[in-house]
Amino acid sequence: MDEERAVTASASDGACHCLAVRQGARQLTRLYDRHLAPTGLRATQYALLRRLSRLGPVSINALAEAMVMDRTTMGRALRPLQRTGLVAIDPGPDGRTRALRLTDDGRTRVASAVPFWREAQAAFEAQYGAQRAQDLNAAMARVVATVPG
Repeated sequence: MDEERAVTASASDGACHCLAVRQGARQLTRLYDRHLAPTGLRATQYALLRRLSRLGPVSINALAEAMVMDRTTMGRALRPLQRTGLVAIDPGPDGRTRALRLTDDGRTRVASAVPFWREAQAAFEAQYGAQRAQDLNAAMARVVATVPG
């Protein structure tokens, strides 16, 4: 299938929107993984750490909701970050919940990864187009806001 055909395929042609988004996400993740490789972080880990750095101490459920992930998946994603000392899981404010926070090593790792993430952003925009990248970001935000999970 040529690029034009892939871009213009619609549900009426039998194209699956979910498959198309997942394939694009995998391709994009590989691009970011390549750029972030020198930091020892994968794109998914960087995203979690960056969001946690913005939110501050937060419950696992709140971080999962902010990342549009289920709690079980979030728990699996956090284990290696906790094991490597980038994230700490402390008792929450009510004693029943758990609060996540970046450790000093986590803050340092995120800060050192930002330039590599910026390179990935620039590479994607150079290949895909800056305006098209912004439009894609807006479209995915609309999906998150309007399609029930």
